[in-house]
Amino acid sequence: MKHLQQNSGNLDKLSAKEREVYARLDAARLPRHIAIIMDGNGRWANRRHLPRFVGHRSGVQTVRGVVETAARIGLQYLTLYAFSAENWKKRPQTEVDFLMQLLRQYLKQEVPRLNRNNVRLTYIGRIHELPENVQERLKWAEEATAANTGMVLTLALNYGARTEIVDAFRSILDAARNNGGIDHVNIDEDLVSRHLYGTLPDPDLVIRTSGELRVSNFLLWQIAYAEIYVTDKLWPDFEGTDLLHAIGDYQRRERRYGGLNHKSNGIPSSREDARQEREEAPVLAGRK
Repeated sequence: MKHLQQNSGNLDKLSAKEREVYARLDAARLPRHIAIIMDGNGRWANRRHLPRFVGHRSGVQTVRGVVETAARIGLQYLTLYAFSAENWKKRPQTEVDFLMQLLRQYLKQEVPRLNRNNVRLTYIGRIHELPENVQERLKWAEEATAANTGMVLTLALNYGARTEIVDAFRSILDAARNNGGIDHVNIDEDLVSRHLYGTLPDPDLVIRTSGELRVSNFLLWQIAYAEIYVTDKLWPDFEGTDLLHAIGDYQRRERRYGGLNHKSNGIPSSREDARQEREEAPVLAGRK
């Protein structure tokens, strides 16, 4: 995997509010990979008695700000759930067509900004099912940012975690047929991981906007031990400061990966410790 160069030299480009929040973070303990379920564009528009497409356009503006903040603090990987496989099947065709047009516009407008922020663009999902003109724009944008060495921005497009796992097993079987047959295949977690979309490390932190307490078929394999942060803010209202607050919440947690905590034998040493462990227990924390 290409070496990543940290972008901490861009901290001076953070807004005053962002610098204030960032100053309270431990810069040495940033999550390596953050994945975001961007939810709430439609509800944001409905609450303002506006057409849904206005919410989607506002959501694109939010993407721009969050990507820049993430790149400026030196985050290594950011993955955005942009368009699910379910969206492809269940949304009205007019909305799907608009989203495809919006994606093409976003890529054309944002590539110069991504290059200025040293961001490399990649994708996961069944990209081959997207319209041909969208695929061409995706390929162009990926190639235009391929030399960048900073943050890797991944857009999940026509993506579903279950289809990803199905495609992984199909890929494993296809490889086995071309290499002596399935009797010689040792299927373990590492093999499955190698056949998933892309080559990204597992997310450390998953952020979901709009207050919904579900993961919506997003990176089900990869987020097995991720911390999850939920905010009631709808995606168009989410800002760089909200990203930094989520990181702050992440840094206050103790990641145990199924093991014991730092206390002897995992037994709380006091009533206060017991209270703290009860507060840490819910998986979906950080809800505002």
